[in-house]
Amino acid sequence: VFFFFFFFVSQKNLKSVYHAKLASVGLCAPRILLPRAGTDMSKWAVIACDQYSSEPEHWEKVQQFVGDSPSALRLVLPEVYLDTPKEQEIHDNITKVMSEYHASNIFEEQPEGFILVDRKTPEAESRRGLVVAMDLEHYDYNKGAHTLVRATEGTIVARLPPRMRIRKDAAVELPHIMVLIDDPECTVIEPLFEYAQKEAGSDVAKDKDEKLPLAYDFTLMNDCGHLRGWKVQSPAHIERVADALQKLADPTTFAAKYGVTGQDVLLFAMGDGNHSLATAKAHWERIKEEAPGGAASVVNHPARHALVELVNIHDKGLAFESIHRVLFNVDRSHLCSAMEKYYTTGYTFESASSAEEAHALAAKLREEGAHAMAVVWGGGAAVACIRSATHANLVVGTLQPFLDGYLASNPGIKIDYIHGLDVTTRLAQASGNIGFFLPDFHKSDLFQSVVLDGALPRKTFSMGAAAEKRFYVEARAIQ
Repeated sequence: VFFFFFFFVSQKNLKSVYHAKLASVGLCAPRILLPRAGTDMSKWAVIACDQYSSEPEHWEKVQQFVGDSPSALRLVLPEVYLDTPKEQEIHDNITKVMSEYHASNIFEEQPEGFILVDRKTPEAESRRGLVVAMDLEHYDYNKGAHTLVRATEGTIVARLPPRMRIRKDAAVELPHIMVLIDDPECTVIEPLFEYAQKEAGSDVAKDKDEKLPLAYDFTLMNDCGHLRGWKVQSPAHIERVADALQKLADPTTFAAKYGVTGQDVLLFAMGDGNHSLATAKAHWERIKEEAPGGAASVVNHPARHALVELVNIHDKGLAFESIHRVLFNVDRSHLCSAMEKYYTTGYTFESASSAEEAHALAAKLREEGAHAMAVVWGGGAAVACIRSATHANLVVGTLQPFLDGYLASNPGIKIDYIHGLDVTTRLAQASGNIGFFLPDFHKSDLFQSVVLDGALPRKTFSMGAAAEKRFYVEARAIQ
């Protein structure tokens, strides 16, 4: 009896230690919900809702594959259906299905801890991450923020209301959010893999007393790769993660790494899901404002935290790609005339014989210091070049302000932000459309850019192509 009492007290003390350490770096160890044993995980897991937003055929294919099986598809609103008759129908069904899944015990709550993730993508053999809960008190998506967690690109506040409506009524959250850490020595996530079981029931981990049991291991739908996850629930493992993050967040270490003085520490930078985390933040702020007992009365409310996957920006499986722009229902002559008026001196629009020639010419002009981009439409291609680019440091920063103003003056024209050259080309070549192709953004520049210059223009980069995006698997109660 004494032994078990001593063990219980020791575990409780260990937890209180790592609770405090995690809180100091804006995290907590959540009680994650996983689909119960026997669930077909290949049908449960669905790619991020903001992907394939101009390709309804993709989501129809997903629906056909899932059928009547339990699936995260029924708990999210694919953005392809925003501003369509289906939006309200899907929104209403999400709340209904959440209640049904709770009643039928689809979810199994895990002890507090993390999920260690290894994702094989069509482009990378392995991309590693750690699912944690992020304290929204340490996050601010507004321009000029100095919080521990920061947006890496401009947040489009107008995109939050549809997400807010869902989160307001949601009993659980499912994340496609990926948050980056700058850990060149690989001290936070990577050491955990030494303790990961290779398969269910095996004892091949480094230390059998601290082995990480397998949580799931399955193939993702639509040839998107494979996913494995392990339960990180040992206080010793959790504390090691907290210790490593505290070292990264040390002000002296931070100042030396980025060559700055007197600046607030940036520990976490948004990767994917910027608007989803902004929605969680806005929802949390509303809860505090509306709490009858004031903000202090809801300090332990579960909506204070949001489930995210941490990824080391130095992970070899993490690739950065530019996000391109496609305009719909646009008159090319009118657009070109508006660009010429906007950019005034130093602007040219030079025809190319093909999209390939336009890409090559744009790359050559950028090497000469110009802000140049390939432009493609049905039956034609060109290069838009601004040689006296004083608008921004990045090409996207030169283009986006023009597009914002042009769209505001021409409400019949729509825009979408597209991942991948092939998809962008196909959409751009459809009648009435035109596509702008932006140059690559190097991931090694991200933290330094955010520390020195603040958030980048919105939709500057994507962490991989659409098929590499995070799938919804884990969930967490937020009511």
